[in-house]
Amino acid sequence: MSQAAFAEKVGLTPDKLSKSLSGVRRFTSLDLALIAESGGRTVDWLLTGRAPLRPSFAARTTVGSTPRRDRVSDVANRFTAAYEVLELLGRPPRLPPMPYVRSDLRRYVDQGKRLAEDAVGVLTAMDDSPAVADLETDVLITACTQKFGVDVAVTRLPDGVDGLTWQTEAFRLILVGPTETWTRQRFTLAHELGHILARDAQELVVESHLAPGRQKDLTEVRANVFAASLLMPAPEVRGRFRQVADRHGRLTDDAFSALVVGFKVSPSALTARLSQLRLIDTKSALRYRGFTTEICHLLAGATDAFQRQLAWAAAERFPVRLVAALYKCYAEGETTLRPLAALLGMDVDQLHDLLDPAEPDAPELAGSDVEEGDLIFQP
Repeated sequence: MSQAAFAEKVGLTPDKLSKSLSGVRRFTSLDLALIAESGGRTVDWLLTGRAPLRPSFAARTTVGSTPRRDRVSDVANRFTAAYEVLELLGRPPRLPPMPYVRSDLRRYVDQGKRLAEDAVGVLTAMDDSPAVADLETDVLITACTQKFGVDVAVTRLPDGVDGLTWQTEAFRLILVGPTETWTRQRFTLAHELGHILARDAQELVVESHLAPGRQKDLTEVRANVFAASLLMPAPEVRGRFRQVADRHGRLTDDAFSALVVGFKVSPSALTARLSQLRLIDTKSALRYRGFTTEICHLLAGATDAFQRQLAWAAAERFPVRLVAALYKCYAEGETTLRPLAALLGMDVDQLHDLLDPAEPDAPELAGSDVEEGDLIFQP
């Protein structure tokens, strides 16, 4: 292709391209994005020759067969590409400080508990902040993004994968899959947040068939303890238990169901937590493990809340910060729509039509027989 033809292809005049190639004129970020797009490369590759960031996998996965790495890699790359674009444009996402694992605690169980206490403290720092248990999952995700700089997406994952976690110096990312078992999704989110705060996810962590309480890897144990302690803090559980238990310290089915609804966890997760805190005996634990989340919401008169959480958990959600930042870069002429389209999994032309629809044809005016005040056109 001639230089003039290439200039036309990327939207530059031959004169501007010639001056830029000779060093007289600087390429703009939009120029670079268009050139990279035309050549099927990234802007980072144009500037540095570096290959795009690709995930390496943590050695551990949870119980079950390991998913194909290329499929997991494709999912992760879809999001990390957005971070690369923002970093090159000088607009990396903000990464606020996070709690650290206490070095004086040697047991991973104790580390998970303390890390959860610190995280709860950050999430509820304001006097009027609601308890973590009172935050519905979408609100909890927003809080994690604001307080910890963790971007969370609900997106389709390879079969058998419950969640992905990855963090670098440039980003903190959690991916969970859409599901009808919304309490499992909520626990997975908390579990993955535990990995992020404990700095476990320096390599991409793939959670396959997440099974709370059955992991042998100590970092998985810590993440599970963190999740239980974050979603069901011991002081909160004891306080709410006292409010609904009878004078003998026992729970009715309705009272147990009210706790399930209040903490937004599964009956089995709450049963395990109550047993761990020695608030119920073995006989009661065996009984409550047979309950389902839906039955508990029915007994508590909260079927609307169950349906709301169910609908939310089954829908895809994109990281709001990334979408907003990429769109702002496009709106200010710093890049094309391609990075945003890739993140959203949409065709570029389709996204362009959605964001900048063509003006509809002007309606034909009615004849002179139309009386004043008649409705001629309604958009």
